[in-house]
Amino acid sequence: MRILHITNDVTDLGNGIVNAAVDLAAGQVEQGHVVVIASAGGGHEPLLGQLKIAHFSLDQTRRPLQLLKAVALLRRYLRDFQPDIVHAHSRTGLVLAWLVTRFTRHPLVAHVHNVHERESALMRLADRVIVVSESVGETMRAMGIPEAKIRVVHNGPLRSPRLPALDTVPPACIKHPAIVTVGGMNHRKGIAELITAFERIAPQVPDAHLYMVGGGPEMQLFQQQAKASRYDTRIHFEGFQPRPQSYMRAAEVFVLASQRESFGLVLVEARQAGCAIIASDVDGIPEALDYGTAGVLFPPSDIPRLAQEILELLNDDDKRTCLQQKALIGIERFHYATMAKNTSEIYRELLIDRPSRHTRQIEVTMMDN
Repeated sequence: MRILHITNDVTDLGNGIVNAAVDLAAGQVEQGHVVVIASAGGGHEPLLGQLKIAHFSLDQTRRPLQLLKAVALLRRYLRDFQPDIVHAHSRTGLVLAWLVTRFTRHPLVAHVHNVHERESALMRLADRVIVVSESVGETMRAMGIPEAKIRVVHNGPLRSPRLPALDTVPPACIKHPAIVTVGGMNHRKGIAELITAFERIAPQVPDAHLYMVGGGPEMQLFQQQAKASRYDTRIHFEGFQPRPQSYMRAAEVFVLASQRESFGLVLVEARQAGCAIIASDVDGIPEALDYGTAGVLFPPSDIPRLAQEILELLNDDDKRTCLQQKALIGIERFHYATMAKNTSEIYRELLIDRPSRHTRQIEVTMMDN
């Protein structure tokens, strides 16, 4: 099968959408498919080359002239590459692909990684809409996306060639007991609430430290909040880290306090690292934690409850150890090859519904395999 993925870029700076797309493409190449990613480029390009994933340059900057150029360029890519499937991972990429494929009749798949804006309803333009959690699927149905189009495929980062082998990543040299969070520094991630919760437990656990790993546009606001705290010397902003697993491996407690979270890719990586996890009970997070079996869930923005859960885990070694063990159970389903397999099944279903001139060749290949 010939597959063209469209993403905004292929940055290696911790963008979850990009990481999921790269993991998926890597798994598809391993399956024997021919895969191309079209984007504005970025730090993952050398990795794509190593994985035999071609990269086509496609600047999707939202300026009228640039978008017209992108449509023309994408049309040329489709003509030259002749993909069996066009798979868009962003709204802009989807609209561009729809403008072209409505004439070329290439099957179009949309991948909904986040549903925090109303523009997500544009995904209805695709022939199939892949969502990263049942929760996102419910949101898309509420937006009017037909049930027949929606398919759920959980993100699968584990053992991806994008990530280092966990046993090659030493634990970070940090102070203990350590509370760690990894993610974008913005209010949607519940950073302000986590800092306030830490202020509540800090007097009761005098040696505890809070480590926040990640960058983002609102980091300065959170740094100001921490600076105003009497415990500011125990609150650490580590910025973007290419190997956040080192902090996960060193953590006594891992927290994701998001107010909205379509799935929580970082939770899967925290589970693999054997973390004792506390996360907000919102959107797709429960699915990433087996509905509370693999981690503690608390109501989003409930600061007293969050502080209580952190304090209990810090003070109860047995409970913390039990939770660390439970985090590892059943994580095989989040393997990148599993994500690729499930996605390829959706492609095949779509090609049966919308046969193209390549369908017969694909059917023969499937029979041979």
